[in-house]
Amino acid sequence: MVATEAGRTTYRVAEAARLAGVSASTLRLWETQGLLAPQRTQTGQRIYSSADVALLKKIAYFRSERGLNPAAIREALEHDETFSSPENGNDNVGRRLRHLRRSIGKTLEDVASDVGVSASTLSSLERTSQGVSFKTLHDLAEYFGTTVSDLSGEKIDAMSEVVRSGEWKAWPATTPGVTVQLLVEGARMMDCHRFVLAAGAASEGAYRHVGEEFIHVLSGQIEVVLDHDKFFDLGAGDTLYFESRRYHSWRNRHDGETILIWINTPPTF
Repeated sequence: MVATEAGRTTYRVAEAARLAGVSASTLRLWETQGLLAPQRTQTGQRIYSSADVALLKKIAYFRSERGLNPAAIREALEHDETFSSPENGNDNVGRRLRHLRRSIGKTLEDVASDVGVSASTLSSLERTSQGVSFKTLHDLAEYFGTTVSDLSGEKIDAMSEVVRSGEWKAWPATTPGVTVQLLVEGARMMDCHRFVLAAGAASEGAYRHVGEEFIHVLSGQIEVVLDHDKFFDLGAGDTLYFESRRYHSWRNRHDGETILIWINTPPTF
């Protein structure tokens, strides 16, 4: 058992298997069958949250007590509205994505194929609002004709002129190692965010959208790649301004946290 940087308890594969009452090889089999998609460490080691363990127990029940095959288990989990992360009170991203998908009559497999992710990853995201890259989250928002900010519940009705230091609201923790805090509240002409990136955190792919972006590095070091071949290494005090229609990706190159001010206008991310 280990603890993440956010203080959540996570489990290695052997411990998660023991808690679910199955073998470690069974967990790996279920993963290949698209029943779950555990997060991984920077070295590729599987880690399971308490929500993942609860899911494993549910899968074990469907398999042993009801005799369902993998396809039937996936369908049962998809329609089990009561099953969501018990430790993540803010699972609105997953709920919004499920609602959007169902509103256009698409299955998990349909959307996963169109966007280029696995059905198990999308299923896990809908249930727990966690476990995907920034690129995947952006691609899903674009697919459904919305923005990441909207999916994350940023466009609240109430507005506040002043946000005090340390009182920033945060997006749900959809992407491992990435914390996004709101520096400005309400529906504004700019998305103003404070990004806190753990060592090695990255977008895991390039994305683009309309608008313009401004980055100011407060501490640490980040590599931003524009148009797939223009590399910018930014350190504390550096800034970068670019058109959002250009493909852009990023990675924390620092061995500790990197903290940024990141502004998008209009609010299209």
